[in-house]
Amino acid sequence: MQRSQQRAETPPGHVVVIGGGIAGLAAAHRLVATGVRVTLLEATDRLGGKLMTGEIAGVQVDLGAESMLARRPEAVALAEAVGLADRLQPPATATASLWTRDALRPMPKGHVMGVPGDPAVLGEVLSPEGLARIAEERDLTPTPVGEDVAVGAYVADRLGREVVDRLVEPLLGGVYAGDAYRISMRAAVPQLFEAVKEGGPLLEAVGRIQERAAARQQTGPVFQGIAGGIGTLPAAVGDAVRAGGGEIRTETPVLGLTRTETGWAVRTDTGVITADGIVLATPAWSAGTLLAAESPAASAELSGVEYASMALVTLAFRRTDIERYEALRGRSGFLVPPVDGHTIKASTFSSNKWQWVADAAPDLFVLRTSVGRYGEEDHLHREDEELVAVSLRDLAAATGLTARPVDTEVTRWIGGLPQYPVGYLARVARIRDEVAKLPALRVCGAVYDGVGIPACIASAHRAADEIASEIIATPTLVRGTGSEAGQ
Repeated sequence: MQRSQQRAETPPGHVVVIGGGIAGLAAAHRLVATGVRVTLLEATDRLGGKLMTGEIAGVQVDLGAESMLARRPEAVALAEAVGLADRLQPPATATASLWTRDALRPMPKGHVMGVPGDPAVLGEVLSPEGLARIAEERDLTPTPVGEDVAVGAYVADRLGREVVDRLVEPLLGGVYAGDAYRISMRAAVPQLFEAVKEGGPLLEAVGRIQERAAARQQTGPVFQGIAGGIGTLPAAVGDAVRAGGGEIRTETPVLGLTRTETGWAVRTDTGVITADGIVLATPAWSAGTLLAAESPAASAELSGVEYASMALVTLAFRRTDIERYEALRGRSGFLVPPVDGHTIKASTFSSNKWQWVADAAPDLFVLRTSVGRYGEEDHLHREDEELVAVSLRDLAAATGLTARPVDTEVTRWIGGLPQYPVGYLARVARIRDEVAKLPALRVCGAVYDGVGIPACIASAHRAADEIASEIIATPTLVRGTGSEAGQ
């Protein structure tokens, strides 16, 4: 019998995906398409991780991530692949503001994560002193970036702290809930890092990024949502995984991983599952615990990853009660610079931003605030009522809103966002180098290649492709039955 015939008759192998967030689901979806048998294990009672819908005043809304970057293809492509193409919906308005210096001010255009290309558009946001400081950049000696540099530190050195405090901080904080003066430029804003390495003033580096973006002539919306909520994506992916022959088990925490002669043993509270390959799609602390025995070095690196926690406060008002507040009209919401000393860091006017929310609740106005940045975990220990009260207080100061909500919902995301400090990509490389020493095991998720939904999916596809290639190309690994001891 020819080798190709032998391989065709060999079982395709069994991969266990640990973690049912969007990365784990995307990995499972990718793997079932290769013919590999897949079992996905999720410790909680639901799929989706930070993608979650819920109800407020009887209306379904997102209680986690609410949009996905559309200029990267992975998230939109996955939504289309699982039957959600007709529900993709761009924001109805993207007119965001900054609540700074005691007023809602238009978000300046023409920036890269808050770093401006043209100071002329910053007059409403920066003071005259802040604008004068930007004008000094051309006379400054070059600032080396080396292997990496903090976004805030570099921009403050070139353009002054006011640019960081009133523009970069609120934008980076919206993505990472982090501190701009700690966040790695190379990891968080790689296009800016590459541009500044070319030399010249920072303003010119931003200009080059914008010129290259214009040359690509990208069309279509920058972001997309899903009618019914981004939180509906995980269930759709899960259904597609099952339809492809995959098995999904919720409320099944993994207690341990052990290498065997033919693959892996995955210990759960109901037994041991044998597997030919593992995709580990969990937060850093969980991945580190599971790898402690088989890869102490990777485990140690993972244990050093820090996280920020945050809370979302969703509020529903009667539309008749808010009609007189002009500040709520037309805007998609606003960001809040930490330097101004307020508690909330952002607010999204969901009924303005998403047509599907407005259509589902024409008599209501739904908005949400976010509270909590890296190092501000004390806010999350407040009672729900206190978080609602402080959100209403800040909303009143920003917009004049004094109406009382008809319903509220507080959602806490403890350890929600991994932090990417200076040197973080080197940590990720060390983790992957150590993990690569293990047979047929890969890691994926927000810890590694970016916290956005497309980045998580791309990370999952990379892990799935490498695992599938390894177990199919290595016959000695394709022996597991996928059985569970005692069942």
